[in-house]
Amino acid sequence: MTSVDIFTGLAPAARQRTAGKARRSLAATLKAFPYGLALAWLTLATVLLWAAVPQLFTAYDPLAGAPGGQLKAPSAAHLLGTDALGRDLFARIVHGAVHSLSGALAAVGVGLLAGTALGLVAGSVRGRVDTVLMRLVDVLLSIPTLLLSLSIIILLGFGTLNAAIAVGATAIAGFARLMRAEVVRVRNAEFVEAAFGSGGTFAAVLWRHILPNSLTSVVAYTAVQFGWAILQISTLGFLGYGAPPPTPEWGLLIAEGRNYLATAWWLTAAPGLVVVAVVLAANRISRSIGRKV
Repeated sequence: MTSVDIFTGLAPAARQRTAGKARRSLAATLKAFPYGLALAWLTLATVLLWAAVPQLFTAYDPLAGAPGGQLKAPSAAHLLGTDALGRDLFARIVHGAVHSLSGALAAVGVGLLAGTALGLVAGSVRGRVDTVLMRLVDVLLSIPTLLLSLSIIILLGFGTLNAAIAVGATAIAGFARLMRAEVVRVRNAEFVEAAFGSGGTFAAVLWRHILPNSLTSVVAYTAVQFGWAILQISTLGFLGYGAPPPTPEWGLLIAEGRNYLATAWWLTAAPGLVVVAVVLAANRISRSIGRKV
């Protein structure tokens, strides 16, 4: 005779099957709810709010130091401590978001517009135009991105905007190659041939059919480039080629704290972790967009 649990009223085998179904249901629920994606969006939204309304998050002036308050450890009064001039580090990170994010957006905009235009022309016109443009793209890809960025900054001068233009110029080649590949794929599709066959002009078919259907992968790539642009601009700021002091730009904050790693590690660790978190969030969102498109 089969024993029955007095609490559940189920036989052992039935209890195991029920527990297995419950575990599978819980696993399916956890898998269906994208915690990582939600955290990525929350991180990006928080940083965007920092850039838009920093006064909601901190009342400290990011440029004003407090005499006698230098290199204070994180506390209730200063969540991330203070720097060598007594300035609140959390306030500087929050107010620095607008410089890093605006620079990254400008860089992505430059790469997206110029690269998309080059890829669209090369993939749709083909022939010698395609060959010349793609060889130019190959030349850009053969130059290390940091070296190319530094060369452009030396020509344009220092500053957040010039750093953004330099980083955007290094992104043109990637956007161009991706856009050309998508245009070639769409250009050979049946609905495009039907559009030409029904009397559509080259410009009309290019604008109404080829361009919209070629932007799907570019959209996902843009999110990746946004995180990459933040990393590049922070690198240039760390090297001293970005925003000048006392601008609270994230890369510059990391550079300012490197001389105090032994006594005030938070000066470098805090802005560095913010940069890493934003880059990882942008990459996670990009993967989500890539699966949808």
